[in-house]
Amino acid sequence: MDLMSVRIAGIGCLLWLGVACLCGTCFAASSRAAKEEGMSKGSEVIVREALGAGRWFPGTREELKQTVDGYMDNARVDKVKGRIVAAIAPHAGYVYSGKVAGYTFRAIRDNAETWGRPDTVVVLGIGHRGGFQGVALMDGDILRTPLGDAALDKAGAAVMAGASPRIYFDYSPHAGEHSAENEVPFVQAALPGTPIIVGLVGDHDPRTLDDLVAALDALSGKRTILVIASSGMLHDPDYNLVTRTDKDSLKMVEAMDHAGIRKGWDYSRQTFCGIGPVLAAMRFAELKGCEKGTIVIYRNSGDDFPESRGRWVVGYGSAVFAAPN
Repeated sequence: MDLMSVRIAGIGCLLWLGVACLCGTCFAASSRAAKEEGMSKGSEVIVREALGAGRWFPGTREELKQTVDGYMDNARVDKVKGRIVAAIAPHAGYVYSGKVAGYTFRAIRDNAETWGRPDTVVVLGIGHRGGFQGVALMDGDILRTPLGDAALDKAGAAVMAGASPRIYFDYSPHAGEHSAENEVPFVQAALPGTPIIVGLVGDHDPRTLDDLVAALDALSGKRTILVIASSGMLHDPDYNLVTRTDKDSLKMVEAMDHAGIRKGWDYSRQTFCGIGPVLAAMRFAELKGCEKGTIVIYRNSGDDFPESRGRWVVGYGSAVFAAPN
């Protein structure tokens, strides 16, 4: 797919994404009837395919590797003090938000050179196509992207599922959902060979958030983990409103004011479309001793594509959270 085709497709996806982010998680809770569908049986290996390949990001290994490596290599990031335990990265089409995501993962890649790679990366996204109760974990053995196979940490996911009935295995919300999946090629490039857990937050129930944070904490007692919150920021036609609102939100991220972020969020004012993952990541980082978030970079679609101003502008923020020694 040439750049012009990707850009045209990206505009369509961006417009759709804006509508979906405003209403995606407010639907009635879906059934869990397919809860255990697709689980491994005996020696059978269950492979999940990255369905966004060729749509949200390049569909060939060579092009995807060049794109992701280029985003990270071109990012200029100051050294982060302490081990990065959580981070925020955007999840739009790579043409739009890939550069900003590259800053998040460049910081993670550089940090791993000092602190070592985590045992597991937990990628948290949301469901754009409809809400559901709790947190749905991707089942199976492998998530396959054009960069290769990412091993799914089934044992680690079982620890999380065992911590609360609100956290469970269910592939159905993941099929075709891009929010968490779009982070996986970056994880593969920044932390090669690191197993992953992929979860989607389906509601805004405070009990779900509390249980998710407790599950992450329980998992961190068994292995070193890194939590990635996949989220865009404000979606609105008004470029100045998006820029101003997002910068205010990032000040709260820096101050670790997750209570303020939650208080200021509303269905009609989604300061983070992935509010659940963002709050979970910040609260987990706080449990690990993080006292301040690090804002790596901020841009929005109106910066790189001025023609989107007055039509639909989406904010993209990169942040990392480091725990002390």
